[in-house]
Amino acid sequence: MEALAEFRSALHFDPQNEFAQQRLRDAAAEWAPKLPSTPFVLEDGGEVRVTPKLARMDFHFRGDSRELLSQVAAAFGVTTVFDDSVTPRRVRFDIQGVDFYTAMLAACAVTRTFWTPLAETEILLASESPENHRQFDRMALRTFYVPGITAPKDLNDIVNLLRTVFEIRFVTPQPQAGTIVVRAPQRALDAATQWMEALWDARPEVMLDVHVYAISHSLTRNMGLHIPNQFQLFNIPVGALLALGGQNIQDLINQLISGGGINQGGSQAISALLAQLQSQQNSIFSKPLATFGGGLTFMGVSLGTASAQLSLNESRVKTLERASLRVAQGNDATFRIGTRYPILNATFAPIFNTPALSQVIQNNSFQAAFPSFNYEDLGLSIKAKPLVNGSSDVSLQLELQFRSLQGQSINGVPVISNREYKGSINLMDGEPAVVAGSVSHSEQRSLTGIPGLGSVPGLNKVMTTNSKQEDDDELLIVITPRVISRGSQEQSSEVWMTK
Repeated sequence: MEALAEFRSALHFDPQNEFAQQRLRDAAAEWAPKLPSTPFVLEDGGEVRVTPKLARMDFHFRGDSRELLSQVAAAFGVTTVFDDSVTPRRVRFDIQGVDFYTAMLAACAVTRTFWTPLAETEILLASESPENHRQFDRMALRTFYVPGITAPKDLNDIVNLLRTVFEIRFVTPQPQAGTIVVRAPQRALDAATQWMEALWDARPEVMLDVHVYAISHSLTRNMGLHIPNQFQLFNIPVGALLALGGQNIQDLINQLISGGGINQGGSQAISALLAQLQSQQNSIFSKPLATFGGGLTFMGVSLGTASAQLSLNESRVKTLERASLRVAQGNDATFRIGTRYPILNATFAPIFNTPALSQVIQNNSFQAAFPSFNYEDLGLSIKAKPLVNGSSDVSLQLELQFRSLQGQSINGVPVISNREYKGSINLMDGEPAVVAGSVSHSEQRSLTGIPGLGSVPGLNKVMTTNSKQEDDDELLIVITPRVISRGSQEQSSEVWMTK
């Protein structure tokens, strides 16, 4: 407890101390309560048991079967009550050095009967038949707690084994509590208990230490001189008339709404139209131009502007992700790194323009319906299923998936790139292994300028615009399995059940 307090104090002053965090987890694990690894009896209803004399006797008898059963029981201080189904018959019985249970088992086999206790010194004898067993067999109730159950299917498998192997009809699983309630004759219940305690092998548990190393480097460089290579020729008198006689933008939008050209409920469409019209309203005389001619043939040529570019943008990102996943043998452990990206499915807008809708839009109280969208997992997804072998090896079934935005879209839907890997490996306990790696390098160069100047070595570095973009991404995944629980290794080969 003192170590726990000291490590907590160290983390209070330095929350990022990884050594203190690991030692705190180790110390806390030592004080954690140990869970049972094998099933045990949680509750036992019990039944009436016979307490005969502890002795061994010899029997040599010839005569009626009822008299034989009475003499054998009386020799051990037990009285008998016969059912009407027991019919007298002539039998011969010879046995030596047996106790009560062995003697009664042999006598019942000779007389074709069975017995069931009524009190500590009294038994009931009936003829051997399935109907009599259902009527006279005493049932006992017992509840088993089964640890290590992670899915209802595991509990159902045990229930099916109890029903088929031991022929127990009344078995009730309780998956939420991890228990099984069994009602059966005492001898069948004792055999089932022995099997549950001896043959059950709890699932081993594995701690998977996952390390993800990611390095990203991007470089963007633009340099050179931009010389205008596009010119616009226009008639100056006609251009002046168009600039002076332009229509008001708001009047144009009102005409489109009244004619059904655009939907007044779609605010995004109206905003896009306004931006487009505003850009078209820029006068052609706002740019430098050269003129020639006169009168109706007075022409103008717009001249672009020359500009120089010199920019550099470089970034480096290094990321280390570490996670510890505890999982039972045969179950999947899933680890995801990334984001959940929303993808739009549908948007909603009014179909008809009504006076009520116009009034709502004018007073700025219109609210568009919430769109429909789905989330897609982007980034890295790891799914591992461990299997512990007897030689301390751990087999891992791995599924890795890399998903990212490709930068393109089709009809407004983004394109998602996908890379997957499926495989299996064998590792020793505590052995790290690089299970996957990815190296991506992309380089894009572009040159913009006037033909001829861009082909001259040396001159093309100055008289043209050169753009270079590099992207480097590296990813490394290391998984270390550690077996923290191997389950029960003790197994019994035989289970006896008396009739």
